[in-house]
Amino acid sequence: MDRTFLYRHRDLLTQIHAASSEPPGTDGTGPLVSRASLQADLASANDRAGRQAAQIRQLEHKIAELLGEQVWHESGIGAPADIEQLHRRITALEQQLVDLTAQLDERAQELEAARAANRELMTRLNTRSQPAGLVHQAES
Repeated sequence: MDRTFLYRHRDLLTQIHAASSEPPGTDGTGPLVSRASLQADLASANDRAGRQAAQIRQLEHKIAELLGEQVWHESGIGAPADIEQLHRRITALEQQLVDLTAQLDERAQELEAARAANRELMTRLNTRSQPAGLVHQAES
């Protein structure tokens, strides 16, 4: 049936509007359902669908994170699982570096002292081996 037919017959259109405003089931054949209760059910269903959509987005985001982490670890470019062990190893190596640097500084000082003593001894040896006349000329 075409809409124009209903608008041409105003009496049928009035009956349709009256029937749609009455709650269904008033004739005693079915349960009583009001328009307000149907709207409340619809609003409730829309709210539930909104909550489910939000939960689905949250779960999709979580799955994406977990899959990304898994790929990151399996590819070998991700951080190792035992970060704490690596931190302990770094701390131990840093302490070893400090100890070795201190030893190196101490040995460098000892070497410099040995070189100074060696220079002094060489100077003494060189002054003793010079002929006596050269020593007097060097002093004057």
